[in-house]
Amino acid sequence: MAHGPALSTARGVNIYVESEIRDSLSLLDVLYANQFEGESFDPELLEQTEKNLYRGAPPKWLNFHISEQAESSGRGLSLIKRDGYDTLMQQILHRRKRPGVSTVKLSHQPGCGGTTLAMQVLWDLRKTLRCAVLTGSFTETRNIAKEVVQLYKAGSQDKQNTVLLLLNDEQILKNLQEQIMEQIAEQKTAPRMAVVIFFSCVRKDVVMHSDHVVLKRSLSHTEKQNFNQKLKSLSDCYTDQHKQFHGFNIMQTDFSQYYVSQVCAVLSNVRKANRPPKTQLAAFLALLNTYVPGSYLLESQCLDFLKLKNSNYGEPTLEERMKPFSHLIISYQQDTNSEKRVRMAHTLIAQSCTELMAGAGVTRSDTARNFLNHLCKGEVPPCLLGFIKDMLTKRETNTEANQFNSAEIKDQERFSRLIVDIQEMESRVQSASVLKLASKTFKQNAFFPQALARFYYIELKDYTQAEMWAKQAKQRDPQNSFIADTLGQVHKNHLNYLKDADQLPDIPAKPRVILRLATKAIEAFKDEEELAENEHDETKKADGTKVTHVFNTRGKFGYLQVCNIMYNVLVSQNETWRKVLTKNVSMCSVLESLGDSKLYRFNDLIRILRDEVERKCGFFDKYLTYTKPSMKKDDAPYISRDTSECCRNYVGDAPPKHMKKRCDDVIQKLKQNMADTSAGVLSCLDRQCTESELKEITTWWEEIYSSKSSLIALVNYILAHIMLINTQAMISSAFSKRYLNTFKNKMPLSPKEAPELHMLVLLLYWPTDSEDKCVFDLSQLIQCMHCSYQHAYKKHFGSRYLRPLFFIGKCQGLNRIIHRIFLERLVLGQNKETKQDLSNNWSNEKIFEDPSVQDQLLKIEGVVRNYRVYATVGGREIEVDANLRNRLWKPRQVSFYLGFTIRGPVAFGILTRTAEKEMDILKPGRIIKKSGFPVISKGFYKRLKFGTFGRTTDSSHWTKLVPEIRQVDKVHTYSLHSGQAGHFECSVSALRWVCKKENSFRYQFCSWEDHMRKPVCIKYMPAGPLLDITVTAGKMEELHLPHWIDCNSVSSDMFAVLHVDTCGDTLDQVSEVTSSHIKLLHPTFSPRGAIIRRKLGWPVKAFYDVLIFKTKKEFLTLHVYFVPLDQDIQKTVKAKETSNGSKVIPKPSPDKSLQMLENVFLTTDMDTHAVIQPDKLKLRDERINYFEVFIRNADCDFTLKLESSQKKNTQRDTVWTCTIRKGDYQNQTSVDEQGQHFVDVHRTALINRVRDTGIIRDKLMENGVLSSEAYDTVECQPTTQSQMREILKYVTSAGRRGKDILYEILKGERNLKSLISELKESGEKRSVSPSIHFL
Repeated sequence: MAHGPALSTARGVNIYVESEIRDSLSLLDVLYANQFEGESFDPELLEQTEKNLYRGAPPKWLNFHISEQAESSGRGLSLIKRDGYDTLMQQILHRRKRPGVSTVKLSHQPGCGGTTLAMQVLWDLRKTLRCAVLTGSFTETRNIAKEVVQLYKAGSQDKQNTVLLLLNDEQILKNLQEQIMEQIAEQKTAPRMAVVIFFSCVRKDVVMHSDHVVLKRSLSHTEKQNFNQKLKSLSDCYTDQHKQFHGFNIMQTDFSQYYVSQVCAVLSNVRKANRPPKTQLAAFLALLNTYVPGSYLLESQCLDFLKLKNSNYGEPTLEERMKPFSHLIISYQQDTNSEKRVRMAHTLIAQSCTELMAGAGVTRSDTARNFLNHLCKGEVPPCLLGFIKDMLTKRETNTEANQFNSAEIKDQERFSRLIVDIQEMESRVQSASVLKLASKTFKQNAFFPQALARFYYIELKDYTQAEMWAKQAKQRDPQNSFIADTLGQVHKNHLNYLKDADQLPDIPAKPRVILRLATKAIEAFKDEEELAENEHDETKKADGTKVTHVFNTRGKFGYLQVCNIMYNVLVSQNETWRKVLTKNVSMCSVLESLGDSKLYRFNDLIRILRDEVERKCGFFDKYLTYTKPSMKKDDAPYISRDTSECCRNYVGDAPPKHMKKRCDDVIQKLKQNMADTSAGVLSCLDRQCTESELKEITTWWEEIYSSKSSLIALVNYILAHIMLINTQAMISSAFSKRYLNTFKNKMPLSPKEAPELHMLVLLLYWPTDSEDKCVFDLSQLIQCMHCSYQHAYKKHFGSRYLRPLFFIGKCQGLNRIIHRIFLERLVLGQNKETKQDLSNNWSNEKIFEDPSVQDQLLKIEGVVRNYRVYATVGGREIEVDANLRNRLWKPRQVSFYLGFTIRGPVAFGILTRTAEKEMDILKPGRIIKKSGFPVISKGFYKRLKFGTFGRTTDSSHWTKLVPEIRQVDKVHTYSLHSGQAGHFECSVSALRWVCKKENSFRYQFCSWEDHMRKPVCIKYMPAGPLLDITVTAGKMEELHLPHWIDCNSVSSDMFAVLHVDTCGDTLDQVSEVTSSHIKLLHPTFSPRGAIIRRKLGWPVKAFYDVLIFKTKKEFLTLHVYFVPLDQDIQKTVKAKETSNGSKVIPKPSPDKSLQMLENVFLTTDMDTHAVIQPDKLKLRDERINYFEVFIRNADCDFTLKLESSQKKNTQRDTVWTCTIRKGDYQNQTSVDEQGQHFVDVHRTALINRVRDTGIIRDKLMENGVLSSEAYDTVECQPTTQSQMREILKYVTSAGRRGKDILYEILKGERNLKSLISELKESGEKRSVSPSIHFL
């Protein structure tokens, strides 16, 4: 790469990559088109790299270069391409023609060359596509998407090219695809080809034949011939050395077990007693590689275990020191910056060694315990901990074909493969002992005691030990609901065991034993349920990185399972329990009949069971009716079965005894038919209700509506009619006129109404013809439904696929509303002989190709633009969701079928309508009416004070712009757009820029810490914030970076700009220095920041902010920080203090600059009572500078004074003073004397009297109390009172921290000070007046 790295373009030419692009691709290992071209290598390096590959080391890009050069020069044969190579190449090149994103999959067994094949494909396509391997964290999907799009766009628009991305995790594909689409939309890019092809290369022990390429440990005839030719070539080149090329030879012999046994014969003489360290190390590596393919040990760990030092030049290597096992292992270096790794030469060798060891008496459990005792002392490297966790806790998923459709059935093993093998080949006790040792070794890790608890209750039936270890796991990770689930499962399984094994003691004690155990299980599952709610709130993200979190429903479902077991056991013993559990009689009234008077202690539990069961069954009714795990996967049948059984048991035959309301008998009938809610009505066809059953349900809802005249009863009545129509029953036309008019009179609905109501509105009033106008604003109706869904279901359904419930058909009235099940029955009716794969038909939308379905559904005309789809209705364009977002890449006129999920309308079966109008769609300036709320990132605009430190700075010709702020994982991104030429300044960072035409960019504040340690910065110190700037449109002529240096103390030649580069940080010269900024001309972009040289004898002065925090300690303790005006540093300080409960005391900062490395002194006028540490402080840039002020009995105002003392001057110069008033540190508490929080006490007053909620929302979002979703939910409320109610709901769910933050915000708002003072005074009167009671 003499001229630098180059990328291929779609036109077949290469472009050289600027350092700015290379620097930004930190998560991708890019394979450049001219990789290694023009480079020379040490022949020894080339030979060793080739030998390592054939011995069993992972392939490197250099291996393919060596192979290519050998073949082109005639010196040897290229690497063997296994049979799947041609298929993969064809699939990739074919998918390149598709717009957007597509996937090619390769599944391979360990040790059969899958990774080599995948890398070979990338190597051979490097001059055709832009090839890269994903090396970063899979959780950073938004950043991965940014880099993929940047790699695709590198160069001008006519030089873009498709990215071929190799990855080994299928789980992130869907989310990553959505993130890439969002990035393309944000950057307003119009792809003319595939943006990225995901090349998924996944290692699986058991692989099935499927539509993707599968590689197994078996060679075809052609492959055998190729390997034989290659063997001859290697034997000619390496003579006898090739006999130890086990990685190659095992494949060449068609994975011969005989060859493997001969290679491993050296272990046949191993004895259990007195094994030397190298024998033990070989056993460790064999065990690890057998159960965790791709795992390794670091060479330093191996040497430490062998009690040897690192090999110096000329000394024996680790492999040589491991004789006679040297040929069985391979040590290799992944890259020049990483430590050497050690592993077995092949997976089959590892497996054979493990078997031989076990046969010699060195069992798997012995090796595992020895491994934990010797290699896991002290601090364990993260990579090794991950391997051990997989080895002991990772449960393999077995996949088999589904006899009913093309989908795969996945069944997860109960325990890891190692634990199962130990159990089967040794004993259960040995399995438990290994897990117990791991639990004790890794004292902070919750997964090992969790696995141990599961083993105790599943295999050993030792519920006491299981309970102990489940509690231990929960103690280690107390906020993890999935860990908490184990304790509930212990008790549930114990209860189930007593039922099945009939191990109960004497008959009178049975109910008491059952209820005692059920109580423990229920409490555990309730705790898990609460954790799941809190867990989801805390991890819910407002950014696009969203690795969507699955809401944990195991607590709710476990509760129902326990109730079911308890019901069946108790009722089987005494029929009286049926009436007790269904609340037809009170338990206390039938204690004599139950035979145990002490059962009264469980009365509180029994009393709430039916209500709790009905509530949780209602949840699952919605959960299973409206959603499924993914587009291609259904929920396990037992969930619906167990939920239905529990509901029927506790609903019983009659309503609870205490209920005396009207229609209770009718409601009871609906409950018995599981149709007492909207979701229950909508699930009738899924549950295969008959026409007669649906008629009864319809009649019952009519009775309820006639009696109560409630809106929800009316809606359920109409929905029941719609479901009845979908059974093709005949309905009286009189129904429509009467009830539909009544419903129409209820319009418009509030966003607070349930989503089912909003869906019915859209179903009823969506025009039947694209030219018709709706009597209501469709965009507003959709917006209200989205808001209602957000409030009601988003939290629980967010990670799941929303099922289509209805479609718009060609008929009129209610007959045009077609249920999903009706369409499925149509398809099945056309193919009665064979069972159709309906799930697959929905996921690929083939169901809409069926003529019988097309005859029923109405075609909606619309348009795809900016990666969104719009329905054209009455001349307006209404945005709807798309079922398959991959259909939105190409702008065009389209038609589609309109379905409805519980969130709103969705386009299915999107097809291009006309090609002639495509260019017209792309014309700028078209205004689109969008449904949903405007997407505006809002936040608390924290204004830094650059350019205002008592200095004179000319800002008259700079136009200030307020950025849009987005928060991703607590990192703020600031986006700005200047619509014309001019001089502009960011209102947050004071960053300035000059552009000659329209310009857009975004930036983030970065940390200086890592960069200042590098040699290039050794003589420098930060002089301004480090900003990571990305230009998204246009370009900048000038960039003015802010700084905090007092220019009167330095010369301009001391300034420089740090340019962060993956090839090494560099320093750039500056064009000009002003009192507040340094100027760069025609800048390129990467993280940049102003720095200044430390010059001997030249004092540097800088401007600082003062941050004062009052701690939670018993006596008044202040932390007084002096920090530069760097948002990253200030955020770190604030996060540290607030996490410890400290409160900020806002005070003005110094107007004067402070000299670096000079002593400063902090004093107070309460010297006799104050202790200040340290007594003096030397200001340094490499640390955070602060004083601690301690005053034992503070009860008045006092002054803080900062003085400086230069070395040549004995007198002190006063730099800053401030007054700390009594009110600053007293009466700050948000809790009154009775322990009630200010927010709780004055809830009603806050709702009714706070008028401006905008700044409150912004600051709550800035402090992490509100997510962007919650922000939008609050904003869509029609009145300030309802907005405050929503705010208080989210604040309360955040706990004490949320309330404290709101309290501080309210106190800090000038227009609310009188209200807060008034409320505080009323609270104080309340606390001292016991005769006054507030209801």
